[in-house]
Amino acid sequence: MTSIFHSIGTIVMSALVNSGRGVMLLRAIMFQFPKIWRRRREIGEQMHVVAMGSLPLVIITGIFVGAVTAVQAVYQMQSMVPLKFLGVMISKTVFIELGPVLMALVVGSRLCAYYAAELGTMKVTEQLDAMSIMAIDPVAYLALPRFLAALLMMPIVTIICDAVAIMGAYMVSVMTLDVTSSVFIEGLQMFYRHSDIMGGLVKSLVFGGIIGMSGIYFGFNTQGGAEGVGRSTMTAVVGSCLSVLIADYFLAILIFQIILKK
Repeated sequence: MTSIFHSIGTIVMSALVNSGRGVMLLRAIMFQFPKIWRRRREIGEQMHVVAMGSLPLVIITGIFVGAVTAVQAVYQMQSMVPLKFLGVMISKTVFIELGPVLMALVVGSRLCAYYAAELGTMKVTEQLDAMSIMAIDPVAYLALPRFLAALLMMPIVTIICDAVAIMGAYMVSVMTLDVTSSVFIEGLQMFYRHSDIMGGLVKSLVFGGIIGMSGIYFGFNTQGGAEGVGRSTMTAVVGSCLSVLIADYFLAILIFQIILKK
């Protein structure tokens, strides 16, 4: 029994220590914001990595998210809710929840693992130390571009996913579920609110910051050679996914229960 409580305490303390160090790293990154224009080339390269490298995942995920949402919605609406509400259910589900969260989990896991592995390898091979010796700040040169790329590109990736998901839902509904095109489009327009899309984009912006920080932090704190790189990558992805799900709950309360309810 004592060993169980000891293990739980160790995990909690480790999480608190990592959170504190992560906040300090975020503070250091924010202090580099005045140098954004000087790092525009590196930021552009990292934005290209996020966008182009994630595009196949975004398209495939978006198509099947929309298709599955349409199938499940029709199944649950049978003989209970008119099909004219199909577009309402799909659009609100995709815009508010499925688009931002699934992009954060799918694309974010890829991006977080990439950052952690890349920076972790640089850490264990002492490239970060060499940069410091040459008076090159790793936070300004490596962390800032990656953080901003994840922060700025996640909303764009989410917009693409939302559009592809709606198209996938439309194709499945019209071609396989006996829903007419006019009924589906009427449902999309019914009860449409710009705040649904904006709420999802705010979520994706926060998720992008979480993803970037997780990959950068665990990459910078890698120890133990190749095994340590693998451990840091795994920890970064798991921590990122858990943080996204926890943040999703609090953001949902803040945006849709407090701000938009007023």
